[in-house]
Amino acid sequence: MREVDTFPTNTIGDLGYRIGRIFPFGASFIGEGVNFSIYSKEAVSCTLLLYHHGEREPYIEIPFPDEFRIGNVFSMMVFGITIEDTEYGYRMDGPYDPAKGLYFDKRIPLLDPYAHSVSGRSVWGEPIDPDNPFQHRGQIILEDYDWDGDKPLEHPMKDLVIYEMHVRGFTAHDSSGVTYKGTFAGLIDKIPYLKDLGVNCVELMPIFEFDEFENTRTYQGRQLLNYWGYSTVNFFAPKAGYAAGAPFGIEADELKNMVRILHKNGIEILLDVVFNHTAEGNEHGPYISYRGIDNRTYYLMTPDGYYYNFSGCGNTMNCNNPVVRNSILDCLRYWVASYHIDGFRFDLAAILSRDENGAPMIDPPLLDTLAHDAVLGRTKLIAEAWDAGGLYQVGSFPSWNRWAEWNGRYRDCVRRFIRGDADASAELCCRINGSPDMYESRTAEASINFVTCHDGFTLYDLVSYNEKHNEANGEDGRDGSNDNLSWNCGAEGETDDKEVRALRMRQIKNVFTILLTSRGVPMFLAGDEFANTQFGNNNAYCQDNEISWLDWTFPEKNKDLLLFVKNLIAFRNAHPVLRNSHFHTDKNGTDYPELSFHSPTPWQFNYDEPQLALAYLYVEDGKKYGTDNDNFLYVLLNLHWEPHEFSLPIIPAGHHFKLVSDSFTGESYAPGKEKNIKGETVTLMPRSTQILIG
Repeated sequence: MREVDTFPTNTIGDLGYRIGRIFPFGASFIGEGVNFSIYSKEAVSCTLLLYHHGEREPYIEIPFPDEFRIGNVFSMMVFGITIEDTEYGYRMDGPYDPAKGLYFDKRIPLLDPYAHSVSGRSVWGEPIDPDNPFQHRGQIILEDYDWDGDKPLEHPMKDLVIYEMHVRGFTAHDSSGVTYKGTFAGLIDKIPYLKDLGVNCVELMPIFEFDEFENTRTYQGRQLLNYWGYSTVNFFAPKAGYAAGAPFGIEADELKNMVRILHKNGIEILLDVVFNHTAEGNEHGPYISYRGIDNRTYYLMTPDGYYYNFSGCGNTMNCNNPVVRNSILDCLRYWVASYHIDGFRFDLAAILSRDENGAPMIDPPLLDTLAHDAVLGRTKLIAEAWDAGGLYQVGSFPSWNRWAEWNGRYRDCVRRFIRGDADASAELCCRINGSPDMYESRTAEASINFVTCHDGFTLYDLVSYNEKHNEANGEDGRDGSNDNLSWNCGAEGETDDKEVRALRMRQIKNVFTILLTSRGVPMFLAGDEFANTQFGNNNAYCQDNEISWLDWTFPEKNKDLLLFVKNLIAFRNAHPVLRNSHFHTDKNGTDYPELSFHSPTPWQFNYDEPQLALAYLYVEDGKKYGTDNDNFLYVLLNLHWEPHEFSLPIIPAGHHFKLVSDSFTGESYAPGKEKNIKGETVTLMPRSTQILIG
């Protein structure tokens, strides 16, 4: 016997339809029908549009009868649809009064905000028909992927080593050697590399559907695209152009396959999500979805009908409106439940704390809801705790002990110290200790420590350029940060000077030494481990070419650096004291402080004295951490342009120091294979670091 709501009561053409189910929103395959449900508070009517795949005009239009609207939700179940050949959208009718923020236009087809698949950009960079009135269309997918027992990994936050990457740029270069370059499938082919490197978490730059042709233009004969993707078209659909199988409608399965295989290799997946704005821009932007469905609900509007622009991208989502808040929650739950995503990094997350007038809120409902949601209870939540409107919340982002933050102050401090700013030394000690001045009420796990990310110089460029070189962006140098805290080591850009080149490699190793021996969660940019370059471009958002793509000849070219980084990651993973999330510096069971700071003379450190030569000692209590022995990890830093002799601290009888790494000689050793050293002192050469273990 059929359920009462799974048979048609109305017919149109060859299709039957009836009132639908309110939840879930979007298009869902139920029994023999497809349920369509969409919210609009201010629309007066709604029409469902059904298209055969790729055809310009709908093959049928079904207006929602008045009785199919319950509250502010239109719902309809349609029978007889061939989902593999169907695209869909809506027309909304209502008042058009831009001065009041109302933009209804019943002529314009609109994308379902809850569509789980979006057509129109199935092949990356494929030329589009600019005259097509409906560029982005919803598609219906079956949620039938066989996960073979997989679930989110739930690694402890403190144990993560995060690797930030761009899905396309990771394998698009001819040197990548993968079959399907620039795709989820291509990333799968590189999983053995990631596992060998030692990272256990990848953070993917935006993979929600976006339009690479947004603001496309040609500059000096090269087409510039929306390469990074920080301009979302749809929050529930994966970027089809990142899937080799998208032309066959299987981009969702390809992404899920990637997630499952990453998990099988012990690697979590974080998604960089952009809920602060959409691709619809300001009042001069295109109609895609929200603008024509319920503009005043979804966007922050000024009293005279303009868009608030705290994102710097034309509009700002009204994130703390209850409907929008629930939509974001639905989205994240969907990605965790249906794609087994392990966590999210929220772009310009300070916007998520603004009210409908743009003012910061003390207890923002959205952030509170996400922190305490049942489905997201073990999901990582990471905030980029600032926005383009000047709201800077690093160290003060509303957290409920659930949110971590990209620690921009860690980035800036390490950059200053590495380039030779002695005044940064006292702050550096605080950053190495997990930034207790910022996160004392939480733990060091709240601090995502990084020195480089997609936004800015690569690590190689940070030590190779004093100035940004964004000429290829065609914006006359107006784009990208001018305050990079970089130093080119004596020559701007590429050089044949062997001393400069050696110093740059040393500086990269120095950064990794500090990053991977700091309390908190380390993150670095894909390619930094083998000195990938963007040729001085610190804002490569539009460069779908060799500027942004990883060059896979570099791992062999800079294999000594790559081995150095691999051994440092292994060292961090081998010593739980480095991953401890508390800020204690008092004595532990060894009768030594667990973390202490030193000058070249042990136990003598003056926080009020600027210095470029210092050291820090982690003492790992074997009983506390379940290791075989007490371990003494001594990290020595000399960022001075002259050598410095360091005396070694006295450690218990039966212990002696061995060399883990030396950035000057380039030596590095895997855990258990460290090199014996002799004497009670070591000399650090200019701008170099060492790690010793006792």
